[in-house]
Amino acid sequence: MSSIVHITLPDGSVREYPTGTTAMQVAESISQGLARQVLAARINDELKEASTALTNDSSLQLLTWQDSDGKSAFWHSSAHVLAEAVQALYPHALFTIGPAVENGFYYDIDFGEQAPGADDLMRIEEKMMEFARQENEFNLYSISKTEALQYYAQRNNPYKVELIENLSDGEITFCDQGSFTDLCRGGHIPNTGYIKAVKLLNLAGAYWRGNEKNKQLVRIYGVSFPKQSMLKEHLELLEEAKKRDHRKLGQELGLFAFSQRVGKGLPLWLPKGAALRERLEQFMRTAQRKAGYLPVITPHIGSKALYETSGHWDKYGADSFQPIETPEEGELFMLKPMNCPHHCEIYKAEPRSYRDLPLRLAEFGTVYRYEQSGELHGLTRVRGFTQDDAHIFCRPDQVKNEFVKVIDLVLYVFKSLNFTDYRAQVSLRAKEDRSKYIGSDENWEKAESAIVEAAAERGLKTVVEYGEAAFYGPKLDFMVKDALGRSWQLGTIQVDYNLPERFELEYTGQDNQKHRPVMIHRAPFGSMERFVAVLTEHCGGNFPLWLSPEQVVVLPISDKFLDYAEKVADLLNNSDIRTLVDRRTESIGRKIRDNEMRKLPFMLIVGEKEEAEEKVSVREHGKGDLGSMSILEFKNRIHDDINRQLNH
Repeated sequence: MSSIVHITLPDGSVREYPTGTTAMQVAESISQGLARQVLAARINDELKEASTALTNDSSLQLLTWQDSDGKSAFWHSSAHVLAEAVQALYPHALFTIGPAVENGFYYDIDFGEQAPGADDLMRIEEKMMEFARQENEFNLYSISKTEALQYYAQRNNPYKVELIENLSDGEITFCDQGSFTDLCRGGHIPNTGYIKAVKLLNLAGAYWRGNEKNKQLVRIYGVSFPKQSMLKEHLELLEEAKKRDHRKLGQELGLFAFSQRVGKGLPLWLPKGAALRERLEQFMRTAQRKAGYLPVITPHIGSKALYETSGHWDKYGADSFQPIETPEEGELFMLKPMNCPHHCEIYKAEPRSYRDLPLRLAEFGTVYRYEQSGELHGLTRVRGFTQDDAHIFCRPDQVKNEFVKVIDLVLYVFKSLNFTDYRAQVSLRAKEDRSKYIGSDENWEKAESAIVEAAAERGLKTVVEYGEAAFYGPKLDFMVKDALGRSWQLGTIQVDYNLPERFELEYTGQDNQKHRPVMIHRAPFGSMERFVAVLTEHCGGNFPLWLSPEQVVVLPISDKFLDYAEKVADLLNNSDIRTLVDRRTESIGRKIRDNEMRKLPFMLIVGEKEEAEEKVSVREHGKGDLGSMSILEFKNRIHDDINRQLNH
C-alpha cells in the first residue's frame, strides 16, 4: 500500500495526503471553518462518515447542511437518536427501518400493546435532546452475518432478522451510538451533539415492507436541525403548507371530490375543477399542435398479451389491477397501466418510411394502477390518472434534436405557470444490480449519451441519480420546487431503444432496408391530477388569470342594478372572459369578503354611478381597489394580462 493517497476534490483539484487521513482531516487542512460545517462525506460516490479513513486514491466531496446528502446524513442520524429515545422509554419496542426522507426522517416501530399516542411525542422529543446533548459518536463497524442474526434473534426482532437474511456476509454493518445499536449501512454525522433542535411531527400506520398482509407498525415522523432558528422557520412553513394543502383548497374552491362508493383513489372532477383541467389540456394541445404532434385516442383496456410484449406485466403486473376475464376462455384484459404499448401498435398499423419520421403521437390517456390504500393521498397519489402522454418515433440521428425540442416544451410549461425553481435530474440505471432493466448495454449507453448531450445543449444544470431510470430506458426528470421549497417530480422525458425492439417496429430507410426507430416518451405535466395538486399548493389556489376557472365576478350593490350586472357579464363572456354575477341579497361588504375567499381574480362592483357612466369599479384579488374603468378598458386589461402570462 502506498504511503500517499491522491484525493480529487469537486473542483477538480488533486491533493496528496498520508494514507489513512480521514475526510474530516482533509476538511481541517482546507479550513477550520469548513471542518466545523462538515456533516459527512461522499467518497467515490458513496455516502460515508467524515471519520472514514482514505486508504486509496479517491474522489471526495465534503458534505455540509447545504448539500442534500449532508441533510440526509443528518436526518438519518436523527432517526438513530429517535430509536435510542424510544428504546429508553419503551424497552419492548422492536425496530424495523428508519431512513431519511426529503424533509426529515421516520422510524417504523412495532410497539406491541404499548403504542404511544400523539401526546407522547413531546416526551420522546425531550429524551432525544437529552441523548443529543451527550455528543455520542456514531461508530460504524462490520459484523458477520452469523453474529448479526444472533444479535437480533436474542432480542426477538424478526424484522431485522428478515433484513439480514437478505444480505450477504461481508456487507453487513452495525452502528453504535450511546446505548443504542442498529443495523445500518452508514452515512452519519460525527456525533449526536450536532443535533440542536428536534420536532416529532406525527404518528401514522405503516405495514411492514409496505405489504397490507404484514403487521401494521407505528411510523413516527420527525425533523431536526443544526440550529433552533431553522426549526422555527420550518414549522412556519409547515403551517403555511396546511393552508395551501390541495385537499383543503380543492374542497373550498369546488375543484374535486372523492367518494367511497366510487372507490378509493378515484377522483371526481367537479365543474370548476373540470374547467381548470380543460384549460390546462387546451394549453398543452395548442403547444403540441404547434410542435407537430398528432392526437390519438386509445382504449382504457388492453389485452394481457400486449403488456407481456411490452414487459410491463413482468415488471408491474403485481401492482396493477387484476386482469379482467371475458366469457371467452383464456381471454384476459387489463385496465391500461401505460399508454406506450398502445402507441407502439398505432405506429405499427401502417408501413413507415424514413420520410415519415419523426412521428409524434400525443394523447391525454387515462391509466390505472393499484396503489395501496395507505399510500393514497389526495390528487398526488391516486389509482386512476390522466397523463399528458406523447411518444415520438424517430430515426437514431434525430434523437438529440427531438429531445432538445421536448426540453423546450417542458420549460415553456414551467414558465407559463410560474415554476421558476427547478433542477433537471438525469435518471440512470443502478450501477450494480441491473436485473430490473431490459435491453442491451449498447442501447442504454446510446440513450444516456443523447440525454446528457441534449441537456448540455440547453444549458440545464443537472444532477445524476443512479437507479432511478425506467426499466426500459434512462430519463430526464424535472424536479420542481414550489412556493414552500418542496420538490416535486413533474415533467419527464425518456429515451427508449427497447420497446421498438420488443414490438418489432420498423421503418424503411433511405437505403431501402428495414431499420428500427427510437422511441422518446414525454409528459411535461406528468399526470393531470398530480400537476393540479402541485399547482394548487404552489399558488395557494390563486391560479394564473388565464387558467382560473372563473376570472371575474360582478357584484351589484343591490337588486336594482342586477340587470346592469348581467349586461356587464354578458359583454365579458362574449369576449371569452369567464364571468359570473353574484345575485345574492347580501350586503356589498359581505359579497366582497366572500368572493375574496373564493380567490376569483377580479371583482367588478356596479351601482348607480357605474350604470350611468357604463363603467365598473374594479377590485383585484389580493391587491384591492383599482378604481373605475370602462368595460372596454377592463376587457383590454384582462386580455393584455393573459397574453403577457402566456407569451412571456
